[in-house]
Amino acid sequence: MLTRYLLEVTKISKRHFIIETGKEQIPVEGYEHKNVAIKYLMKRRRSLLSTKAPEKIDKLFEELPKEIVIRGAQIIKTFKITWERVGKTEFEGSRFIFTIKEV
Repeated sequence: MLTRYLLEVTKISKRHFIIETGKEQIPVEGYEHKNVAIKYLMKRRRSLLSTKAPEKIDKLFEELPKEIVIRGAQIIKTFKITWERVGKTEFEGSRFIFTIKEV
């Protein structure tokens, strides 16, 4: 009983964050600023990979955020994202890669 209580007390709870991309503000939950940013960017990348129309892919690639701001309750962190398009054929693996750097 005591160990169960200790496990519940030591759990890290998710915190509330707001992702600002310049065009929109998205409320999310997570543990750390950078992890929240990476999760959001991976979702954007997945939407590109699942799109089949080349015109729509080009449009979505141009609209990818180059900088995002993650607002926590007390700390605000800004990340610069560099997107790179690798290959243009259909089965290139991860065709859209990104690097994230804290500003």
